Amino acid sequence: MNIHISEEALAWFKDEMLVEEGEQVRFYVRYGGSSPLHDGFSLGVNKDEPVDAGERIEIDKREFFIEERDLWFFDGHDLYVEFDEKLQEPSYEYKK
Repeated sequence: MNIHISEEALAWFKDEMLVEEGEQVRFYVRYGGSSPLHDGFSLGVNKDEPVDAGERIEIDKREFFIEERDLWFFDGHDLYVEFDEKLQEPSYEYKK
């Protein structure tokens, strides 16, 4: 699995979450909500430091990662982080 982040989504993380150079953003599994992959689970996001990153990508000196223990959620899909112009927030797609 791979993480893909659009330029527009990256700008949102910089501007709204104030992710500075050298900081990390974690995508993690939350109990509750829904996703196209698993009912009852959804994707969460926060600034954090990796403990046991299973997947990571560095873009513009910022690291985005998923811990090894959360990889099951993606079921072999790549994570695509885009920007929803209408909602003015990131959107998440899962593609094989």
